[in-house]
Amino acid sequence: MTRLWTGRPSITNLLRVIVKHSIRKNSTAIDPARIPLRIAQVSDVHLGGGLSLPDETLQGVAERVNEIKPDVAVIAGDLTTEGYEWEFEQAVAWVQRIEAPTIVIPGNHDARNVGYLHFRRRFGDPFCRFRQAFEPERAERLRATGFTVVGLDSSEPDVDEGRVGFDRYPWLRDQLDEPDDIRIVTVHHHLVSIPSTGRERNIVLDAGDLLLQLIDQDVDVVLSGHKHVPFFWGLNGMLICNSGTAGTRRVRGVAPPSWNELHIDASTIKVFIHYLDGRRELSVIFSRRTRALMREAFFVTDDYRAANQIFGF
Repeated sequence: MTRLWTGRPSITNLLRVIVKHSIRKNSTAIDPARIPLRIAQVSDVHLGGGLSLPDETLQGVAERVNEIKPDVAVIAGDLTTEGYEWEFEQAVAWVQRIEAPTIVIPGNHDARNVGYLHFRRRFGDPFCRFRQAFEPERAERLRATGFTVVGLDSSEPDVDEGRVGFDRYPWLRDQLDEPDDIRIVTVHHHLVSIPSTGRERNIVLDAGDLLLQLIDQDVDVVLSGHKHVPFFWGLNGMLICNSGTAGTRRVRGVAPPSWNELHIDASTIKVFIHYLDGRRELSVIFSRRTRALMREAFFVTDDYRAANQIFGF
């Protein structure tokens, strides 16, 4: 007996059929290993200073970034030590070693000695945007149409504290105009204090208002640097990733030089810390469904916790 089916297929079932058919028909379907969105977060390279790491070490950082084949490399400020032109020339040469698309923002050191002029000449507008749309299969698997990274300039000439400014908030909102994208914002200065970095002095002056703007715009991830110590906060549904220094011996407490690698899939955001001795350690897991930290600060040891307690901070 023939069974008649008079119902209408759901969109979900149709998509499953289409995807299965395309995978069988086309042997060049996306490698599942490439489905996660990969982002390299590198900051505080500080080229040109007496405490800068050797060139071969920085070359090694660029090579390891290339090995993970990120969708984008975010260089979150302080490429130079004093903002001099020759330091920026070194910075350009180093960034050019990275094969992935890059988004580069300045830090407070890059704004010293009128260095902001050199930054603009070599890297363009410090308020910037990078967007990439996903292929259909990747979009379905990641539950996003693409990703947007917005770069903010928090540097001020010749001072260590930072400010983005109320006048930039409308521009920020305009850049986040893809409602189904994974939304990422990078700003050099930390927006929330970082443990084990000593007395707080150099936070963004309008941090509270800026955080409210980011939360209102459903930003998924904030990428920062400045303090030379990696740490991660979950705040009102947003993951805040602070990276360590990748290029100088100016480290605080027991945190060695490092940089971050982010993996974003349909359910989680995972952050790995890369150390210069070759270690790659899973450091935090953030749920995209609940928008909360699932596992936090794997790397926080008793020594890390004690780093500030010696002087009673």
